Amino acid sequence: MGRLTDSVKFVPGVGEVRAKLLEREANIRTMGDLLYRFPFRYIDRTHVYRIGDIDENTSAAFVQFRAKVTGKAFAGEGRKRRFSVFVGDGTGSAELIWFQGIKWVEKRFETGREYMIFGRPSFYRGELSMVHPEVEEVEKALARREQSGLQGIYPMTERLSEAFGEKGFYNTICNLWSLVRDDIADYMPVAMRDRYGLVSLSEALYNIHFPQSAERLRQAQYRLKFDELLGIQLNIQSRRTARTTARDGFIFNRVGEKFGTFYNTKLPFPLTGAQKRVVKEIRQDTVSGYQMNRLLQGDVGSGKTVVALLSMLLAVDNGFQACIMAPTEILARQHFATMSAMCEGVGVRIAALTGTTRAKERREILASLAEGAIDIIVGTHALIEERVQFANLGFVVIDEQHRFGVEQRARMWTKNAQPPHILVMTATPIPRTLAMTLYGDLDVSVIDELPPGRRPVKTVHYFDSARLKLFGFMRKQIALGRQVYIVYPLIKESEKSDYKNLQEGFEAIIRDFPLPEYRVSVCHGKMKPADKQESMRQFKDGEADILVATSVIEVGVDVPNATVMVIESAERFGLSQLHQLRGRVGRGGEQSYCILMSGEKLSADSRKRLEAMCETDDGFRLAELDLRLRGAGDINGTMQSGMAFDLKIANPTLDNQILQVAQAAAIELLDADATLSQPQNLPLRTLRDRYSGNTDTDFSEIS
Repeated sequence: MGRLTDSVKFVPGVGEVRAKLLEREANIRTMGDLLYRFPFRYIDRTHVYRIGDIDENTSAAFVQFRAKVTGKAFAGEGRKRRFSVFVGDGTGSAELIWFQGIKWVEKRFETGREYMIFGRPSFYRGELSMVHPEVEEVEKALARREQSGLQGIYPMTERLSEAFGEKGFYNTICNLWSLVRDDIADYMPVAMRDRYGLVSLSEALYNIHFPQSAERLRQAQYRLKFDELLGIQLNIQSRRTARTTARDGFIFNRVGEKFGTFYNTKLPFPLTGAQKRVVKEIRQDTVSGYQMNRLLQGDVGSGKTVVALLSMLLAVDNGFQACIMAPTEILARQHFATMSAMCEGVGVRIAALTGTTRAKERREILASLAEGAIDIIVGTHALIEERVQFANLGFVVIDEQHRFGVEQRARMWTKNAQPPHILVMTATPIPRTLAMTLYGDLDVSVIDELPPGRRPVKTVHYFDSARLKLFGFMRKQIALGRQVYIVYPLIKESEKSDYKNLQEGFEAIIRDFPLPEYRVSVCHGKMKPADKQESMRQFKDGEADILVATSVIEVGVDVPNATVMVIESAERFGLSQLHQLRGRVGRGGEQSYCILMSGEKLSADSRKRLEAMCETDDGFRLAELDLRLRGAGDINGTMQSGMAFDLKIANPTLDNQILQVAQAAAIELLDADATLSQPQNLPLRTLRDRYSGNTDTDFSEIS
């Protein structure tokens, strides 16, 4: 019998060439890797139609029927040559058509013999036809159906499809199972399986590939999802326990002069109740003796930056340095300008370090930082460079943390021999129950109210046909001395069509809003940093009435005088991104507007997103809807607390109930046996280690 750690090349139907292709296309090296390549959907092969019951109103995408061959024929020449087989079952007739493999197909059919036929139905002049259907002798089809009536369809790349085909890949999985079925040992204790109603691992793996029924498939999916989420939670809760019991966190005993001066004389507005609550939570963490690891959620404009600054001043008052890392040069420079202005006269030394900092200035900053002459440094990815050394780093803020890779964030943790306190911030609202489970090793704070005086942004949806109406409204706003953003989608900087859209849009705007009456700037990711910075400066300083940009301005632009946000092709944006863009306006005292432009043809999901944007400005309600419409989005994958997880079947957002059960199970397990050293728990180390942050699944201990 084969073993799960054996090379996949030993599976019948694979071999050396296909094994290399599987590794290159799907990272499948071993039999275990292939076994954990699960179907993404299933076709029901249990129902057999009569031909007379199949018509253009049949709802099934694929149908199956039994019929006898009544005739065969060739037609066409050259590339248009085709082979037809005519079949009937007494209730009707159908034509089966092949354009490829004609010689091989012709030999398979005997006139007068009955076959089981499966495929996608189509109709020509009311007659049923199928192109390249699957055909089996009735006896073989019935035998296969006894094994499993639901047939899995596997995720395939173009090259895998060429090498295997859907049916070929399915047959390869059948061959694999016959090799490894006796090599699967369950790492879950029987008592635990019984408590949580879980089938055995062997039964789950069999039924995920060859479901005996819809209920068996559901049980298999539940078990395998539970395993993945339990593995993640064992890691997350172990990290949390280690952090909260280590007692190696810096203690900020003092609320000193700098914090007091800033709080009493420099605050631009009174703190909201939510801001005060979060500052108190951070204060409690920094006197607890353990290292803080806190996630701060706050809607656009809710005042997260002020909370971060107050927290960094706590560190400075206690003799420590602090830093804030932002994902873009624009946002970093804005943080630096804002904090420098707010801290003027407080006695805090603040510096900025980005990729465009000049060499001489960089050397001076690095030297001052290492000597302890800088209290707070604001920067981008430049802060994680090895040559950036701190004298005594005690507090780290990561802004818009989902925009940094796992390794990038983790490198900030190592800038001190003793780990600094960590505050990660996001303006992408995450439903609280999800955040508490997905970010189980972080404490979660939420700023759920806006500063006083902020007026809600009015949001409307226009189709492209209303563009003249839009331009008229923009002219009225500009005449009142206001400014306008126009944002185009740019999914990837290399997408020529997107770039062209922005360029054409910019040219159209300067035609309709000509000089000298109107001044238009442009900003996108293909521009040089200095040019981009200059465009932003012109808009910020009021030298430009309109800024035409890509979503590069989603974060980092604070222009209180801008009252109109026009989002072109709004249907191409996710809800959270639309909400972030809307947050760029409404920052002054004047009424602001967000105008969503789209084409006439919208999918159901796109229509729901745009309707939701017009109905509410509550970021958390929008986040809930976004999860329902498109699943995990950015919340998933490597965002999860500095780990990378190779999830095959579970979705932490859509499977949130299973996630909560798995979290409770992990906490209970670790409370009783923190190192999983008890004999009944030893096998669970395999599961824990598989999700310890390494994306390469290791099956070496399953057997």
